[in-house]
Amino acid sequence: MTRQSAPFDRRLGAHAALATLSLGLMLAAGPAAAVLYKWVDANGRISYSDQPPPGNVKSEIVGGAPPASNPEAVRDMANQEQDLKKRDKQRAEDLKKVDKARAEDVTRQQACTDVKGRLAIYNTDVLVTMVNEKGEQVFLDDAAKNKEREKIEALVRERCPG
Repeated sequence: MTRQSAPFDRRLGAHAALATLSLGLMLAAGPAAAVLYKWVDANGRISYSDQPPPGNVKSEIVGGAPPASNPEAVRDMANQEQDLKKRDKQRAEDLKKVDKARAEDVTRQQACTDVKGRLAIYNTDVLVTMVNEKGEQVFLDDAAKNKEREKIEALVRERCPG
């Protein structure tokens, strides 16, 4: 071998290696995509073939071509993720609404309890006092007590439904 033929031989060797690799990959991919049939012949032996069995022999497919790739898979996954985010956001909003409704219900119940407590005081024979506009404590007579009871009963009807 001369000095000039060595680079040529190396290039030829690289091309041959690349061709061999390509051929190997094609051969490996071929069987993976083929359908494989399995059946039991007349003698009771199990047979496998890439061709369907001859005649009216019952067979099953035990290997098959992989499913076609979904060109919309990335878009589908993005849509699913977006839908999940929408549902999560809606759940969070629904929970806020429920929490707000519970807080309002607690406030209404407390207001009802307070006004009923005030009414209970006016339904007794206890002397009731109020603070007048001068900041002085004054006792209510029966007429003033009845008038105040009527106001509180109206509040009970308003704040304590049912």
